[in-house]
Amino acid sequence: MGKFSEQYIEYIDLTETNLYDMTDEFAATPYGPGKWLRKEVLGHLIDSAANNHARFIAAQFSKELVFNTYDENLWVQAQNYKDESWKDLISLWANYNMHIIHLLDSIPEDTLTEPREVHNLDVICYEKPSPDEPATLEYLISDYFEHMQHHLIQIFS
Repeated sequence: MGKFSEQYIEYIDLTETNLYDMTDEFAATPYGPGKWLRKEVLGHLIDSAANNHARFIAAQFSKELVFNTYDENLWVQAQNYKDESWKDLISLWANYNMHIIHLLDSIPEDTLTEPREVHNLDVICYEKPSPDEPATLEYLISDYFEHMQHHLIQIFS
């Protein structure tokens, strides 16, 4: 097992089990007034996985950590997550993240920790680092999982 497997596989497995315990009807309710449906929150996490999957690969071959942004509301709306099967969304989210963990375990340590002077992590990250300080791919990965945990708390609220 690699560094990321040890940290996150059990978390993904346990979360997947707990998500399957939710009914489709509950998943089709917003987590708060005027907020996304729980299905849409999980859909957003799938979108985050897709975008960050590409970032994690591209970052291995660049001296910079500069990535495109995306409009999360438009992505959620365009994919109509509210009408998708809750079980299918859970399965896609869990399997995609297991693949991402596999990818992360394949990245050499020096690539993870190499300071990158040029980055836009202050724009794309959940916990924004200073734009004036170097950033690492390891920071981006850690932020990805913090962002995920933030939204999973919303789903379970």
